[in-house]
Formats: sequence, C-alpha cells, structure tokens
Amino acid sequence: AIPDTLIDPNYNVFPAALQNQIQVGEGQFVGPYLGDLVNHFDDMAIVRGLNMESLSHAVGRRRFLTGRAPTGLLARGSSASTWLASRLGGSNVIANLSVGVETYNVDQPAYASGLRVSSSDDLLRALQPIAPHLSPDADSARDALLAHEAACLNTSAFVASSEYARERVYTVLDADIGSLFDFASGTEQMSALRNHYGIGGNGNTPKHRAALAGQALMSGVSRCVSVGIQGGLDTHGPEWANRQGPRQRDGFNAIAALADWLKEHEHPGTQTSWFDHTTIVAFSEFSRTPLINQNGGRDHHLCNSCLLIGGPVNGGTIVGASSDVGLMPMSIDPKTGLPDPGGEVLNPEHVLQSLMVDAGYLQDEPDFRCPPLATLMKG
Repeated sequence: AIPDTLIDPNYNVFPAALQNQIQVGEGQFVGPYLGDLVNHFDDMAIVRGLNMESLSHAVGRRRFLTGRAPTGLLARGSSASTWLASRLGGSNVIANLSVGVETYNVDQPAYASGLRVSSSDDLLRALQPIAPHLSPDADSARDALLAHEAACLNTSAFVASSEYARERVYTVLDADIGSLFDFASGTEQMSALRNHYGIGGNGNTPKHRAALAGQALMSGVSRCVSVGIQGGLDTHGPEWANRQGPRQRDGFNAIAALADWLKEHEHPGTQTSWFDHTTIVAFSEFSRTPLINQNGGRDHHLCNSCLLIGGPVNGGTIVGASSDVGLMPMSIDPKTGLPDPGGEVLNPEHVLQSLMVDAGYLQDEPDFRCPPLATLMKG
C-alpha cells in the first residue's frame, strides 16, 4: 500500500496500450518507455541506488561529471572525460569533444580539455575556416610573433595556454573533418547513416547527437565524447504522464541506435566491432520522487540510477539497490554490488572510479576516495 511503501507508480495514467508492457520481476527489464533499449539488456549494466546528496540540477550534474561534490555550485576538479582523454593521449584531432555538456580541466594537460559546442550544427561551424583577412606573409609574421611571446620565460600561463589553444585550432581546421558531421551530405556513407538513425539531415535531436558521437569515435577524431542526449525532463506537473516518458524513450532509442551502429562496423584491424571497444555511460542529475505531488507530477529525488553499455561492460548486471520504502539509497558491498548493511552508499564517483580502473588508472589519481564496483566492468 502507498502509505506503507511511500511509492506510487501511478501506471494507470499511462495510455492503455502501454500498461500491458509494464513487467516487474527479477531479471526483467521491461517498461513502456524503454524503447529499443529492451533489446540490449545482455550488453548493459544498471547501477541503482546512487545517492546524489543534492536536489540541485547544477550540483547533481557537476558531481557526475567530475566525481566530486561541488563547492556550492562550483565544480571541483577535472571532468572524468578530461582524465580519460589525458590517459588516452593527445594524438586525436579533438581528444575530448563535449556537445551540450559542461567540461572542466584544472589539473590535466591542455590537449585533454574538452572542445565544447552546443550542437552538431555548432560543431560544423567550428570546423569551417573563415576566409583569411591577412596576406600569407602577414599570417606567418603574426604566428611567429605569438609563438615567440608564448615561449618567453616570463610569459604568463594564460598566454602560453592561449597560444596552445590557437595552435590546436589550426590543427583541427587543417584536418578538414567537417564532412564527417554533415548529415545532409549526399554521399553513400552519409545516406546509410541517415537511414540507420532515421534522421533527414542536419539537426539537434537525440539521434543526431548519438550519430555525432558515433562519427567522432569511429573516425578517430575523438576518443572521449560527451553529448547531452535529451532534455526537457524537468517536469513537475501532470505532463509527467504524457511527456516525460516519450522524451525519455527518444533518448533511450538514440542510445540503442548508437549501440547498433557501433556493432555493425568493424574496429580496424581487430576483427571485432566498434561496440567491443566503446563504453557508453548514460546518467542524469537525479531521479524523480516515488510519490506524486499535489500537481499530479513528480519532483526531484536524490536517489538516482545510471546505465552503462558497451564491450567492456559486464552486461546483464544490476548493481546497487534502493529501499522498498521511499526508494532511498541502500548500503552496498562494492565487490558484489549487493545490499550490505556494512557496505557503502554509492555515489557517482563509484561509477567513475570503475571506468578509471578499467582504463588503467589504478592509484586513484583523480582522488575519488572510493573503490570501483568490481562487477560493473569485465576487466
């Protein structure tokens, strides 16, 4: 009963055609708005019962990006994507690409800093050189002057960093990679991509963002890509019943389409697919309350979950748990992923630590101060 459990699924407000798709039971992963992700359970791990320790969008988002609780609203430390890009090296044109997602670098090499754009169209504009306004001789003289200033012993860190960033811009432009992200192109390869994702050209839908991530990874442009896959989820009224679910389904379908695209293409020289060499992590700032509010919707809830999918992920795994009363985070044994009164309450940094260990960061260099989840990754 709701007064005893403090949980109100309220599934009866869903359209009748969807209500028979709701199944609850051990080993089942079925729901009315999971979309095509229901076909990927064997590839996927779910982490439940994450304690976000905040109901603020900014705090929850930045904690999951960096693995550290912000100071007020200010992020602390570098993004996990920055750490991973640093580990993987600076040989890629854009080591760390961030589309519609915040990115931070306070202690890692400059090449690992995220290139932040707002959309695929924005990325296209960033990759297109503007017409030169100076003669070639003037260009060369300017470049030599700026390089000399940056190399001076008494130059400021800001000047040196700015010169490095300027040189990286030239590297990106010289690579001429804009065509990889022009989804309206008439090439055979781009036509196949549009057909797979169900997109008609350039745009900023969840599937456009998923396609962008796939292109960046598979072309070798980037090793770390962050995309805001779906928005419009901060609902607090009755739209929870008819908008929240479909929007989530669009995001889940985009992730599934990316996973399928990676599976269909061979990773060069390995006789395995790109999916086998890719880890996808999907998360939000927090979850929604288990009880319906007075407006017929749901509010912010500090207990959260996330999913991981890809070759290195221990698929078919559920780690962590939330309580039967109020869906609150429960203490977990990090080695087994099962409830344990003497264990730890999971935070986002447990998930990020698992990724770091899988990538070879074995000494907790990011200073997460927590163990990895032993059953989350195959390694």
